[in-house]
Amino acid sequence: MRHNYKNLKIWQLGIEIANDISDILVEFPMHERYDLITQLSRCSISIPSNIAEGSSRTDKSFSHFIDISLGSSFELTTQLIIAKHRKHINELTYNQLESKIEEFQKMTMSFQNGLH
Repeated sequence: MRHNYKNLKIWQLGIEIANDISDILVEFPMHERYDLITQLSRCSISIPSNIAEGSSRTDKSFSHFIDISLGSSFELTTQLIIAKHRKHINELTYNQLESKIEEFQKMTMSFQNGLH
């Protein structure tokens, strides 16, 4: 079965997370440009991108792309912890992003279980 990724709530939430990350990166210091900024950007973009790419495949193959997307979401949380430690984001921003990422993870795992 093929999925229209634009209709998937997990893809929509992934896009929202990627956009949230993009919005906060504007405030990061320039010395982080080739380090944390690039990592956070690539990682957040990977979340909805892998859902979109996998949606055209078989359910078994789609599940693999969802695994990659989930992996990126856990990686993103780690990078946000580092950004918070470096004082590039405050506790409130971190908590808001973390809860959105956790919501994405729960929804995505549930969706993935439905593929099997």
